Amino acid sequence: MVEPVYMPLVKSDAHSVVGRNHCVSDAAHSDSWAEFADAFRDPSRSLPPPWDNIFGPLRRGAVDDLVVVGQIGQSVDGRIATASGHSRYINGPAGLAHLHRLRSLVDAVLVGVGTALADDPQLTVRHVSGPHPARVVLDPKGRLAACARLFGCDGVRRFAIVAEGATCAFNADVEVLSLPATDGRIAPRAIIAALAERGLRRILVEGGAETVSCFLRHGCLDRLHVIVAPIIMGSGRPGFVLPPIERADQALRVSTRTFQLDDEILFDCDLSAQREPIGCAKKST
Repeated sequence: MVEPVYMPLVKSDAHSVVGRNHCVSDAAHSDSWAEFADAFRDPSRSLPPPWDNIFGPLRRGAVDDLVVVGQIGQSVDGRIATASGHSRYINGPAGLAHLHRLRSLVDAVLVGVGTALADDPQLTVRHVSGPHPARVVLDPKGRLAACARLFGCDGVRRFAIVAEGATCAFNADVEVLSLPATDGRIAPRAIIAALAERGLRRILVEGGAETVSCFLRHGCLDRLHVIVAPIIMGSGRPGFVLPPIERADQALRVSTRTFQLDDEILFDCDLSAQREPIGCAKKST
């Protein structure tokens, strides 16, 4: 069932934000986000509007103690980049703000090594108030250079997930997790379990398409946020890379809510019905 909802968003400092039936200043919404982010991690507090409707489901896991959310930004025709790999920026300011809100609420943000090599992302929170998450790169062969921006020393934990036996030359302050691999691929379930063992309970799988698709295919996502920009690219790299099906009725059908993000649409897909149980995050002592 699709539930259309208008979601007010922060735009530039020169603009106000249009809500359901009213208009408020950016400063007011900035304050509301700071209040929401503060309440989000405190289970004893109720979540303040307007953000509770969209981000509330990420507060607690429906299957186990963990919450794993995937995020993809794409064009109307399902492209995340041109054929040459250029992707900055398919989504506009509203979609970017949503991504940074997600980062501020999770314990860790994970990308595949392909995305890390192509975009050299910082994976920090810059467009909203909130703490930076731990940064994780899935790099089975240990290819990423130690100077990559996601390894920048800024006080947050940084992880490299590599295949057992891989040779890597990361800095000593990067936590290296060596996990079993089959045909060069590490199982998403093992990745989540390893991060949970280190106390990371909410995990954002941010990209790229193959990494998000792998977690989706193995039943390791609780939710999937797909932000669709009002552009048609005609060709390019697809948002999802999944095995082919023969008939349309074999497609995965999920419960979905929609939110208006300025001129973009957010599809919030509930995947908890197919999520495989993994466990609980280790509590700090």
